[in-house]
Amino acid sequence: MMPAPMASPSRGIASRALPVDAGSAPPSSEHWLAPAAPRPERTSPTPTVWQPSDALFESIPFARFPAPVATKYHAFWRFPAALTTQEPVARTCFLYHFSVHGPAERLLKTIRKQELIKAGDRLAVAVSGGADSTALLLLMVEVRSELGIVLSVAHVNHRLRGKESDADEQFVAELAERHNLDLHSQKSPLKSTSSGIEAAARKLRYDFFRQLARDGKLSKIATAHTIDDQAETVLLRILRGTGIRGLSGIHPRLVLEDGDAGSGEIVRPLLGFRRVELEAFLRDQGQEWREDSSNRDLSFLRNRVRHRLLPMLMEDFGPATADNLADLAEIARAEEQHWETGHPEIGNAEERSLAVETLLSLPIAAKRRLIREWLETNVDELSVSFRLIEEMRELASGPSGKKLELPGGHFVRRTQRDLCLELAVTSQPSEYEYRLSIPGQVEVPEVGIWIEAIVTDRASAPESSRAQLLDPAGLPAELIVRNWRSGDRFWPAHTKEPKKVKELLNDRHIVGSEKRGWPVAVVDGIGLVWMRGFPTPANLQPSASANQALWIRETKMS
Repeated sequence: MMPAPMASPSRGIASRALPVDAGSAPPSSEHWLAPAAPRPERTSPTPTVWQPSDALFESIPFARFPAPVATKYHAFWRFPAALTTQEPVARTCFLYHFSVHGPAERLLKTIRKQELIKAGDRLAVAVSGGADSTALLLLMVEVRSELGIVLSVAHVNHRLRGKESDADEQFVAELAERHNLDLHSQKSPLKSTSSGIEAAARKLRYDFFRQLARDGKLSKIATAHTIDDQAETVLLRILRGTGIRGLSGIHPRLVLEDGDAGSGEIVRPLLGFRRVELEAFLRDQGQEWREDSSNRDLSFLRNRVRHRLLPMLMEDFGPATADNLADLAEIARAEEQHWETGHPEIGNAEERSLAVETLLSLPIAAKRRLIREWLETNVDELSVSFRLIEEMRELASGPSGKKLELPGGHFVRRTQRDLCLELAVTSQPSEYEYRLSIPGQVEVPEVGIWIEAIVTDRASAPESSRAQLLDPAGLPAELIVRNWRSGDRFWPAHTKEPKKVKELLNDRHIVGSEKRGWPVAVVDGIGLVWMRGFPTPANLQPSASANQALWIRETKMS
């Protein structure tokens, strides 16, 4: 079976090369070549040209061209020995368009449409040595000039496979050197953990990425997740049990907060590419890649989904199955974003009590949404399952006086009019609030830090903190520093609209007492102007011509 064409089957035009025989050429084709009449041997040496593979030929959409053009290029391909000295050059240019320029343009279009990367970004490609990440690196090399970015390579060696892991690291180092790129590498052996190898490895990699962002070596890192990865993730979550949020799968971007040191972003520009496309691309570039033997270990659920379940579904229900699952993730992601914007008509989830009359008047989908939002807003680290939501619906529909126990020792009690949340004493957040003069500093013993407001030259601020600067001209002489509260919203500069602080923290997997004590700075009449580890709102940042800037710095108490 030939590799899939570079255009995804469900998103592009299905193409097939036109058959050619000696009698199929139009009357005006007297100079075309047929296999039965080869030219005499050349006396001059044949120029050395790039020789593409049959896989690439099968991927070229000849059917999009007029028949004479398609037929001639087909002849060029099949009978290279009979070409003139000029024709190989033309053929090479033509084929380059499909093997390199085509996928690079697709990548560029995705990046611009989703605003994943902007000019001036310091972008590292996370390269494991596998086909997907190797292909991403080669494609980013192609488009870096047009994007105006500083490109580098990042690699983490977990030493899980001994010499094989070291060989992966050496391969990535040689690849970076070949393309004159800086390499950020780290050996991070895994220790035994209850969370599993995959989760532990992911945490170590993300910690390394945060360190690179903290050191100013990168602002974004690109990972090579594909349509296949998205399909596998959706299937895994369906098997384990999930809702719309879980079906949203792998997101195109993820912000990596890092306390006062600022934040970086992970972007995933290959979510519109199939794995087989990238492998065909590498073959046609003559580029090798590494195979991770652990990816064949069927003791891991993801590998069983990858090598058994998904191939079976694609064989039985068509090759578009993976694309359809990826489309489902995109639809679910948009649906989730819609609900996250807030819907006053379904009630207020910020209060500790929930009006039964309002809840029961809603459609079933809105009931489930409101219950989930209410529980997640008010109870930290609570896993809200479908079964729990249904028990809550039953409680609301029943008589007053009953109660439902939640994990962690919490209770929901049904009164005459409301569902009332009774939290365990240990989960009550310790609230704090202090006034911070500009300039000045304040001690926050609840979280063991000092917060300082420094007015400085804009150019003198550390590069890693510049995304968190404020324009002092638009602020009063005093800020209120406190932990975030239910209902707080913040608008980081990199996002399109304000978002609930709770959601921002959940996205970064910040939980427990750290989450409850997360500091923000507030101005009456404006709202939140600063939030630890997040870029400040774009409309509050100093302009490029501003001389002064306000830097809110956090230091640990000794």
